[in-house]
Amino acid sequence: MQKICVIGGSRYFGKLLVERLQAADHQVTVINRGSTSPPTGVEHLVVDRNDEAALTAALDARTFDVVVDQVCYTPVQAAIAARAFAGRTRRYVMTSTIEVYDPATAALPTVPTGTPVPEESVDPANWQVAMDLPWHDDSYLEAHYAEGKRQAEAVFAHVGSFAFATVRSAHVLGGSQEFTGRLAHYAGRITQGEEVTVHAKALPTVFIHYEEVADLLLWATAADFTGPVNACSDGPLDVHGLAEIVATQAGREAVYRTVPAGVEASPFSFDRHYAMSNARAKALGFSFSRTTDWLPGAVAEALAISAAPTA
Repeated sequence: MQKICVIGGSRYFGKLLVERLQAADHQVTVINRGSTSPPTGVEHLVVDRNDEAALTAALDARTFDVVVDQVCYTPVQAAIAARAFAGRTRRYVMTSTIEVYDPATAALPTVPTGTPVPEESVDPANWQVAMDLPWHDDSYLEAHYAEGKRQAEAVFAHVGSFAFATVRSAHVLGGSQEFTGRLAHYAGRITQGEEVTVHAKALPTVFIHYEEVADLLLWATAADFTGPVNACSDGPLDVHGLAEIVATQAGREAVYRTVPAGVEASPFSFDRHYAMSNARAKALGFSFSRTTDWLPGAVAEALAISAAPTA
């Protein structure tokens, strides 16, 4: 049994992670702002992680074996957490994103198209941090999501008081709580016979089921690796492959409208290459599913939700 703190953990795979940690007999503490209560038996600290004094006071004399940070988006938040948890944990796992590799958001090393992008393409130990940017501005943060994650990783990478690992998740799909609406976009448009906009040379991306990323985070709490690890199911798909799976499940044909590079298209249509490699996680002992094994079921869920009558 370990003492594990989850920051966030109120929805989607974070909520599932808390349930799985508890089922594995870990002593779990959840920190969030109180919008959702954790399961019975899980300690709940209601505090805003952005308020350093309140966070430090809420932690009081508590210590943890591992902290899993589900909701760190900026270097400012990372710095607050690094100070608050210094001396309180031996290991810190941050949930990050495939978006750190997006070449449209930063000058990154070139990886040949078709070559899965490895973790060393973005080394948090060498990434520059700018605390004075307007990270507290929601519109700025939304527009600089990838850079916020890169800089948050960089802050933790230089902390000497605990071991740090970051899990860079692929696009997460599946489950009734999927809140981004990206798969629902395809379910709705294809069911209604509406056009799906795609780039002329749409490139593949990678996905992961929400249960699989929860499993990987659970695994990461017991592992001893440090640094970044990519989390994605086997088998990249481009937007056409995704849409055809939706169309098959819906019993319809997908209708496409092509747009040039640089123009906004439907979710998961990318005109740039940054599909991740999961080789490091495999070498460390984690086994991934194949995207095409679980995606039809996730699509069926999305179709059922889109077809359900609204209240």
